[in-house]
Amino acid sequence: MPLETSSFPEEVQVAFFIFDLLSDRWDGMSGSYLGKDWSSAEFLLELYKVENKRIVVYFMKTYEILLVNHKAEEADNRRKAEERKQKASSGKNFTHNVTG
Repeated sequence: MPLETSSFPEEVQVAFFIFDLLSDRWDGMSGSYLGKDWSSAEFLLELYKVENKRIVVYFMKTYEILLVNHKAEEADNRRKAEERKQKASSGKNFTHNVTG
């Protein structure tokens, strides 16, 4: 059973909240997920009057690392599945006309 957000300490809950407000960055050529755009992080931390910014940012960065690794693994699995599918469909089928 997945954990509920309320199961975590307050700093982690705030980190999830602020992290979700940051926009995502994607590589335009490969479509790979690069993580969050952190340019508005300081503004959001000030806006929501986050007291322990260092701890909240630590949890945000930790979560980002986990998320980037997870998305990269998913993309790698999809790529490998496509390669297997293409390899299987590119097999040559020979038909022989036998008269006898």
